[in-house]
Amino acid sequence: MTSIETVAAATQTDAAPSGLAVDAGGDQFIVSGPTPRLSWLLPRGATHQERYELEATVDGEPVGTVIRHTREHLRAPWPWAPLRSTQRVQWRVRTTTDLGTSGWSAWSRFEAGLFDEDWTARWISPAESDNAGYGRRPAHVLATTVEVPEGVASARLYATALGVYEAFINGERVGTAELTPGATSYDRTLYAQASDVGESLRPGANTLEIVLSDGWFRGQVGAFREPAGWGTVLGARAELHVDFADGSTRTIVTDGEWTSSRSEIVQADLMAGQMTDFSSGHEAAASVLVDVVHAPPAISWSPAPPVRIVDTRPAVSLTEVADGTWVADFGQNASGWIRLADLGPAGTRTVIDYGEFVGPDGDLSTTHLDSVRPGEPARPFVQRDEVVSSGGAEVFEPRHTVHGFQYARITRESGTLDASSLEMRVVHTDFRQTGTFASSNDDLNRLHELARWSWLGNAVDIPTDCPTRERIGWTGDYQIFVPTATRLYDVLGFSRKWLQSVRDDQLDDGRIANFSPDGRRIKHNLQHQLAMMTGSAGWGDAIVAVPWELYLSYGDRDVLAENWDAMARWVDWALGTARTARHQSRIQRSAEEQPHEQFLWDGSFHWGEWIEPKPRAADGSLVDPVHSNPMAWFMADKGEVGTAYLYRSTATLAQIAQILGRVTDAATYAATAEKVRDAWRTEFLLPGGRTLADTQAAYVRALSFGLVPDDQRQAAASRLVQLIREAGLHLGTGFLSTGDLLPMLADLGHADIAYAVLFQRTSPSWLAMLDRGATTIWEDWDGIDENGVAHESLNHYSKGAVVRFLHTHVVGLRQAENSVAWTDVVVQPVPTPEVTWARGTHDSPQGLIAVEWRIEGDEIEVSVDAPASVGVRIVLPDGTTTDARGPHRARGLHDEREDER
Repeated sequence: MTSIETVAAATQTDAAPSGLAVDAGGDQFIVSGPTPRLSWLLPRGATHQERYELEATVDGEPVGTVIRHTREHLRAPWPWAPLRSTQRVQWRVRTTTDLGTSGWSAWSRFEAGLFDEDWTARWISPAESDNAGYGRRPAHVLATTVEVPEGVASARLYATALGVYEAFINGERVGTAELTPGATSYDRTLYAQASDVGESLRPGANTLEIVLSDGWFRGQVGAFREPAGWGTVLGARAELHVDFADGSTRTIVTDGEWTSSRSEIVQADLMAGQMTDFSSGHEAAASVLVDVVHAPPAISWSPAPPVRIVDTRPAVSLTEVADGTWVADFGQNASGWIRLADLGPAGTRTVIDYGEFVGPDGDLSTTHLDSVRPGEPARPFVQRDEVVSSGGAEVFEPRHTVHGFQYARITRESGTLDASSLEMRVVHTDFRQTGTFASSNDDLNRLHELARWSWLGNAVDIPTDCPTRERIGWTGDYQIFVPTATRLYDVLGFSRKWLQSVRDDQLDDGRIANFSPDGRRIKHNLQHQLAMMTGSAGWGDAIVAVPWELYLSYGDRDVLAENWDAMARWVDWALGTARTARHQSRIQRSAEEQPHEQFLWDGSFHWGEWIEPKPRAADGSLVDPVHSNPMAWFMADKGEVGTAYLYRSTATLAQIAQILGRVTDAATYAATAEKVRDAWRTEFLLPGGRTLADTQAAYVRALSFGLVPDDQRQAAASRLVQLIREAGLHLGTGFLSTGDLLPMLADLGHADIAYAVLFQRTSPSWLAMLDRGATTIWEDWDGIDENGVAHESLNHYSKGAVVRFLHTHVVGLRQAENSVAWTDVVVQPVPTPEVTWARGTHDSPQGLIAVEWRIEGDEIEVSVDAPASVGVRIVLPDGTTTDARGPHRARGLHDEREDER
């Protein structure tokens, strides 16, 4: 009943390497540091590399051929002299593999950035003439005019800012990147951008302009919209480098000769919105201020891809809900803004309010996003753009703000609104997609899209919690989702950029801030309430979990090295806190500390599982334990969660130390991890595999972290199943454990229960979100309740981690244990009657891996296409296993119980 077939694949000894890349970002072209790392894919059909040859030219001059005898083809060290500022590189590679010596690859190009020591431009700042508070300040235009002779061969603009900036040459916008220079911890790290502007320059007078607004630097931050604390004065720094055909060069820099004036953007804030008055006229220019800002010590070049407009969507409907008021539905919750071409006659004011939900009356409703502190009035949520027409042909596109929305309310005092003039601009980091999923089950396809859109809407230069109410880079959210993110997109450079901010924001004692970049600057405000809530298990552990996942997925050893100090300081702080602080309940239990308690992390603040399904009151209403009794929630013993994460991070740190050659550290942390695990078992594990907490989340965490002894794992899994059955086949997990629930059930022999939970249609469940109209994943399981009332954020990606299960178990494609960078995979579909076929791809560091399976009668056929360099183990549901390389098909029984029947 079982057969394995090798599918012939052409192999060519003269095939060349492909996919050449350097570890750097950039807009119109890749911009690197002085010693970029080089990567490529092996020629088709090659199983391994024996050596490689590199050739390069720098500024057109050959720098010699380099030969290395190694199997490594990912992130090879830069073999030549470090690059100097602005140099332009071409490089190519050929390899010797088991197929022989290949042909040369195509040439790949990139440029070196303008390195910090070579900047000659001054920091210039606008001459601000008003005292408008944060959220209400205008954008300013910093400008100069320069004469440029004929014969321009090429030109590059290098620019950065403290604030958000756009650059223009002769009225033409420079580059395609948005919201530059991006979100960073501005006291330590600032990135610049490089653009090709040769086509924008003309002989004679040329106008250079920089439009500058508050952005992440000093605008509103977080749910309560307090001002970011990076600085009080905006600044910009730019250099225009022009090369002429005769070999001469010229550099124009920001300096005291530039002027400053208020722009037609009369208010600009990333959270509150943008107001543009096209009829405002031009303000008289004043001299700029020079070198009055406090800038970070160096300007760097980001490893991440830029934020861009990645899609434009028309309104699927436009409904007039009152005289002069329309609600547009764009059919998809996303991040971005509206582009409006129909501005009406001169003086017409158009107001655009953005949100995720419309009420029963069809009008926009945002009250579910209001921010509430216990005992304080709600802080109303507002995302609002305004534009005043001059009567000309202007188009309103508010690039100095960004919104989370599916719906927009457009209000005018008079006139009409042309629906065709209204478009949604979808704006987020422009990732390279690496994962796809499709199946015979439309619910699963839609769920995958929900999670994908939710992730993208929260990837506006940093991984945020939501694109609406808070928009900050919560560490807990990303450490939960990063294993899923790596399946969907290439997030290596994006994650490395964010981790730089996490390190920048780390407190002196080793604690990791709850979110980064931390505009609250908790490391300098230790008396702030947030400082008391900093250092939570599952949040701060992102500094260990995220680099580890990047290493496993991409094979980037350097990402471990560059985060080692921060990881070790975090784990050491948590171990120290476990040793010195006890939870009040244990003090009450015994004044004398038990020996194992020095390894229980229970005496400091933890967010805990966070947002488990809410219980119901006697009247059937949902009860939020955080808001109903905040002090009880705050003081509750969350040592089970804290100690579990302390074990995982300490054990992971031991593995990382081993990889980095830190042998003593590896032994020390491994021994400590065992003591933490033993303490967890002593305190939180009962006989027979039961946990003291006895919740779904506790069992999922204990099983997935390896806390339960092998001889009790099945008993613990059985108790988890029992709890799920008692909940009516509903999940009971929250923030931290939901992503591991289904894989853990399936891997321990309870795939039927995993699928029952996955296909559950009543709340709490994922399909309940679908049935209630979700287009992104909700923060709360009842984001829109059974009465049609919205709650909390409707775009929170963490619970979307479930779609990793669609890749690893429904399609069945997963990286093999102990494999790094996808050198070995296991293809093991876990069929269910609800799905008759599934397919998926992963564009791995080794190349594209594709899996498809179909059920016909009582048989399943599995097709795999992978690079020959990837070891593939195919495991059929009937237990048949085969090892293969390259394209293969396998056929067998789709139900391992078939023979018994």
